[in-house]
Amino acid sequence: MITINEVTKQFKDKKKYVTALKHVSFSVKQGEVVGLLGENGAGKTTLLRMVATLLTPTDGKIKVAGFDTQENANQIKHKIGVLFGGETGLYDRLTARENLVYFATLYGLGKHETKVRIDDLAKMFGMRDYLDRKVGGFSKGMRQKVAIARTLIHNPDIILFDEPTTGLDITSSNVFRQLVHQLKREGKTIIFSSHIMEEVSMLCDTVAMMHKGELVYHGNLEELYRSEGSSDLNYIFMSKLVRGNENYAS
Repeated sequence: MITINEVTKQFKDKKKYVTALKHVSFSVKQGEVVGLLGENGAGKTTLLRMVATLLTPTDGKIKVAGFDTQENANQIKHKIGVLFGGETGLYDRLTARENLVYFATLYGLGKHETKVRIDDLAKMFGMRDYLDRKVGGFSKGMRQKVAIARTLIHNPDIILFDEPTTGLDITSSNVFRQLVHQLKREGKTIIFSSHIMEEVSMLCDTVAMMHKGELVYHGNLEELYRSEGSSDLNYIFMSKLVRGNENYAS
């Protein structure tokens, strides 16, 4: 479903180049939920932006559902839903409903389908009470719920979440986790970054650990627990960062 092959990304900073990703390779199967782990600056968001066709690799190739991200961006954009941490993509002067209708229209949904999707998502995230209020006055948690609904409005096959539970209270975070389980049952393919190890342990089939732009581990969680002799993902993650990718095997 998603193939990342020897991807490197450099950014120009004044007169020098900064390498954000170094020869990253791994694949994600259809219906798989992958946790993307790494400290701030590890390259997680850069990688997700390239999968979403928002950035172009300096070197290497990424394919999503068989389409090359550099050659077939438009086809990919209709197959994915994207939510980046801190960027809700919402318009403050519009109500939550108007925002969702706007994005549904961009994806070519009809009026009836749009109404059904909005009603289902509003019920799922408990947004009915403020669905017709302007987003500009929303709390961070309320905005995040609407942003997640925006990500899912067109029922995408592939979903990219960057720190999706940021700003959500415990109840809303649990709703999100139930949502991921539901999406998995529907056969959706999901990559999400998170700093909450419990969340990753609960939701993910596999993990991809990154450190300073390099992939230090990619594999099945259960196999990782067995090989490390521990189910403490936080401990394993910190241990992997110390060891780097010298013992990495995908």
